[in-house]
Amino acid sequence: MSLALVLDVLRTAFLKILMIAGPAMVVAMVVGLVVSIFQATTQIQEQTLSFVPKLLAIFITLILAGNFMLNQLVSFTQSIFKIIASL
Repeated sequence: MSLALVLDVLRTAFLKILMIAGPAMVVAMVVGLVVSIFQATTQIQEQTLSFVPKLLAIFITLILAGNFMLNQLVSFTQSIFKIIASL
């Protein structure tokens, strides 16, 4: 196994991680920002207030983007298995 192949697999893995985790992370950050702004303007400092909207938003995101995420993960796994078989 060459160094170039290892680096290529690592680069692809990091890109897949960003593609799979990215949508949920972005949604969580946006919802957290909106809830924080709401809390600052209304002076409600309840810590559990930000938990429920984030949880619901991430759940909806996983429902909507889950097929895309799973397809990305399966295609990466298949390419890893092909690389292993060719060794």
